[in-house]
Amino acid sequence: MSDALTLPAEARERAGKGASRAIRREGRVPAVIYGGNEEPITIHVEAKELVRQLNLGHFMNSIVQVEIGGDKVRTIPKDVALHPVTDRPLHVDFLRLSKDSKIEVQVPVVFVGEKDSPGLEKGGVLNVVRHELDLVCKSDAIPDQIEISVEGKDVGDSIHISEVKLPAGSESAITDRDFTIATLVAPSALKKSEEEETEGEEIAADAVEATSQKAEEEGGDSE
Repeated sequence: MSDALTLPAEARERAGKGASRAIRREGRVPAVIYGGNEEPITIHVEAKELVRQLNLGHFMNSIVQVEIGGDKVRTIPKDVALHPVTDRPLHVDFLRLSKDSKIEVQVPVVFVGEKDSPGLEKGGVLNVVRHELDLVCKSDAIPDQIEISVEGKDVGDSIHISEVKLPAGSESAITDRDFTIATLVAPSALKKSEEEETEGEEIAADAVEATSQKAEEEGGDSE
């Protein structure tokens, strides 16, 4: 799991659209912490620091320690509302975490073992269906990524969730089907070559059949 992030915050005394707009004009972003069988806490954070942490690339899968007046609240980001034009953060929702809580997160997939894949060695292409996996994890054991090996995979093979060994404390959030994560397909050039070869064989077969049929007709006429 990525190291926990720390995000300084201040309590919000007023809620509502007007108060939120005033906060944003001051270079801050309104936010709320909820969950954990406790009352929600309305806060605001510095926009520049929030943007910096968002640009790290793993903000949504990280534990964020929100500091409010010397107290730390252990959270995970659940939603960041962005401006539709500027992508400026407008509001953040944080989920309060208890020590043994489980949460649903999206964890990126990384493929390994490419050199040991016969299909890739012969020019096949790995068609990734899911770049992230929906997992239910312990809040203190969220993996940074899930490594999936393509060792031994040939063109036409697929990788399903049932083949993936997930880290301890993690399980797939999708349990009703053995979904596909990636398939190994032939490149377009190879497909075209195979199609042309098949077409050539069909033309040759048609020619042989036509010649045979003509010979039979001529033989029948001579009788």
